[in-house]
Amino acid sequence: MDSGHGKTRAKVEGDRLSNLPDDVIHKILSFIGIKQAVETSALSSRWRYVWTSMPYLNFLGNDFRSLRKFSTFVEHVLSARNNQTEVHSVELAFRGKVTQVFVKRILDYAFSYNVQKLNITFFRGKKNVFPLSLFNSQSLKHLTLTASIYDRSRMTQPVWELPALETLNLHYLTLYHDNTDKRVSLFSNCANLQNLTLKKCRLMGLNGFNICHPGLSSLTLEEPEDDCNCINVVTPQLKTLTITYWDGNVSISAPNLSSLCYKDRYGPLKLSADFLQLETVDICISSYSQDKEDAHEIVCMLQQIHSVKFLTLNLELIEVYFYWALMSSLSYNKEYPNLNLGHTLVIAKNIKKISTNKVNSFLTEVC
Repeated sequence: MDSGHGKTRAKVEGDRLSNLPDDVIHKILSFIGIKQAVETSALSSRWRYVWTSMPYLNFLGNDFRSLRKFSTFVEHVLSARNNQTEVHSVELAFRGKVTQVFVKRILDYAFSYNVQKLNITFFRGKKNVFPLSLFNSQSLKHLTLTASIYDRSRMTQPVWELPALETLNLHYLTLYHDNTDKRVSLFSNCANLQNLTLKKCRLMGLNGFNICHPGLSSLTLEEPEDDCNCINVVTPQLKTLTITYWDGNVSISAPNLSSLCYKDRYGPLKLSADFLQLETVDICISSYSQDKEDAHEIVCMLQQIHSVKFLTLNLELIEVYFYWALMSSLSYNKEYPNLNLGHTLVIAKNIKKISTNKVNSFLTEVC
């Protein structure tokens, strides 16, 4: 009896899954590769053609033993797919050259069906040159490109032509900009770009690397390579700036910047201008020295954000830099008259023990 009841219950539960609307099933299948989605066609007649109308296409090269088999499978999927259904998102992960025929086939197909989200990862292989001519879309809103950490494929000029693009994430790529005009950059023609992330990219240019955009609102720079000693940012509408482990100079023109997050192992961020609209600043420097020059640079950085309302610091800065520098050498702010830590000082974040008496004394003198 128990065995029969169990089979009946399993059958009912299977029917409940099959009775879900196609759009719900499509969303569930979007979390796996298209190869596994196609394999569900063997479950029953209900599932036979479900995958053909999926708006989410995840082509994962690791599911195949060779590029030839992967390319054949791609051609099969695209030719058998329901042509009445638009493509919402495409994920493509593969090895080898970006210029392979099947890569262009996928991109051309996706763009012709008004894809909005594209995520491309190319694994370790021969160094790639990624031609921007592969991208020609009026609908694409979100683009992520990730190269192998060992490869650092190079993006070629000219500028991007993606008028609808809102979010751009570039990881482990080499970007080269040969225009000396700071008002022009690779992203200038992406009229609707709002969010830009450059993670562990090699940034190269004749006079530094330019990031210039009139509408960019969020910029993240994470561990850039050391080839570029200077980055020029001209973003009049920028609201949020995140910089992680950056060793070079950052020239920033962002008069409306309201939020700054900076994390580094050793030293302060070298800014080229004051930011009068800043409201929230989060600074974390995990390693430190007790050198007076280093402490001086920290205080200079604070002068440039003197109008901030909410300041978050890790405890090492409080204990080593600020207490030592301010209490020992500033003589009650005569040397730094603009220093003002704002309305709220939030002492936060990890790191080791700190003397309560030192903190209280420091806050009394500064605030």
